[in-house]
Amino acid sequence: MGDIRNILFIMCDQLRADYLGCSGHPTIKTPNIDKLASRGMNFSRAFVQAPVCGSSRMSFYTGRYMFTHGATYNGVPLNIGQPTLGDHMRELGVQTGLIGKTHMAADRANMERLGLDPLSKTGVLASQCGFEPWERDDGLHPDQLTGPNLTYNEYLNGQGYDGDNPWHTAANSGVDENGDLQSGWFLKNAHLPAVVDQKHSETAYMTNRAIDKMTELGNDPWCLHLSYIKPHWPYIAPAPYHNMYSETDVVPVNKSDEERIAPHPVVNAFMQHEESQNFSDEEKRRHVIPAYMGLISEVDDHIGRLVDFLETSGKMEETLIVFTSDHGDYLGDHWLGEKELFHEESVRVPMIIVDPSNAADGTRGKTCDRLVEAIDLVPTFIDGLDGAAKPHLLEGRSLLPILRNHQDLDWRTTAFSEVDYAWRGARLSLDLAPDKTRGYMLRTENWKYVSFDGFGPQLFDLKNDPKELRDLGKSNEHSERIGEFENELNKWIRERKTRYTVTHDAIETKTDTAKKRGIYFGVW
Repeated sequence: MGDIRNILFIMCDQLRADYLGCSGHPTIKTPNIDKLASRGMNFSRAFVQAPVCGSSRMSFYTGRYMFTHGATYNGVPLNIGQPTLGDHMRELGVQTGLIGKTHMAADRANMERLGLDPLSKTGVLASQCGFEPWERDDGLHPDQLTGPNLTYNEYLNGQGYDGDNPWHTAANSGVDENGDLQSGWFLKNAHLPAVVDQKHSETAYMTNRAIDKMTELGNDPWCLHLSYIKPHWPYIAPAPYHNMYSETDVVPVNKSDEERIAPHPVVNAFMQHEESQNFSDEEKRRHVIPAYMGLISEVDDHIGRLVDFLETSGKMEETLIVFTSDHGDYLGDHWLGEKELFHEESVRVPMIIVDPSNAADGTRGKTCDRLVEAIDLVPTFIDGLDGAAKPHLLEGRSLLPILRNHQDLDWRTTAFSEVDYAWRGARLSLDLAPDKTRGYMLRTENWKYVSFDGFGPQLFDLKNDPKELRDLGKSNEHSERIGEFENELNKWIRERKTRYTVTHDAIETKTDTAKKRGIYFGVW
């Protein structure tokens, strides 16, 4: 093994931490991802900083909490002043690009205010979250919103799939027993095989593009963010993945009747959403989850292709590999669908890192249960390429000391996550203004505390209730602990790195030096 020259940063969308073989799922087939875990380290307690696509990814890409980067939901522009992964990598001479999804909304208003041409090199990078857009595709293309120039649609047309939007009619629809085309947008069609052949699916196509790009880059150092849309809905998979699993492979639901007796108001509002109502129906849940599992096994097969390429091209020994997800999926657990709240099913994600350095040999194949956060990846990448630390800016911590088995490491004892549900129907049912919809999670070794603006808290005893089925937020017995957590949350907010345009070293250089610079005040 050797030093890090390249970074392959793989992200799935909506992949739960517990839906991999190496994470303990009893029936799912993920041999290639499992092999990655055996070659690297599996972080079993990795948490996203916001359990929704856009906000979570902005934390991944900036190394900063949602509170400080400000993109609090899908479609909220990331402020143009926020440095991102691509900015840090280019400083180190590493070409950094995207194939797949970012869910980033460009800060068009400030670009226009600054006179920045969106088609200029700088404008493109600012519009694409700092990535060179080798092929950006956010993966959801409803007929009403899809333009004529989607590259994947052009590819499908070239492979013989007709129509203006074969992303929908081929890749995300199936044909029923009557010969009628049925849309994958509807959960009832999850059992159908997608029209598209497996070798033309979104996952296969993006993998092809990644391999082509790595080949094109040759011996130049690179950081490639390969961002798959799957297993995010539409939950429909091509053959043979559509029926690789059956209802017998679906693990029992994690919910209790007690959870529906006087639930927290915010959780109760989410329970009323259509996706929660449908996934709370056990028959419907068992109908959909086999397709979700099939999509995961499809991703796994293409992870195998990527590793084969790296090995045959000689790049495996110089490439840091990360496999993760932007958030989980409730799949009916806790009477919920989708994500956005703070149960483990939603906020905990897979995190597997393969470090090619010989210094990591001692941790290969091990599982780490330290609390790690999505924001730790940017500092890890910088550290791996021997870049300088940026403590004034980055709120995560490099994982290299853990990967390389450094002893006596002082590590965090609390992981944080946030949500802004202003855009969801829950806000309307709770009759809240759009600026009254923030929530915060503090997750320690044994406890989880959740604070929603305007409502009482949630508290879970993870040692005695690891499935989070009993909310202790109203318990007088735990009022002191709740107060301690609320104080810790307030302290955390005060410590956010909002002064990020000047380094600590620059401040040290100028501290108490006014006279040396010819500036006198208060002098007799």
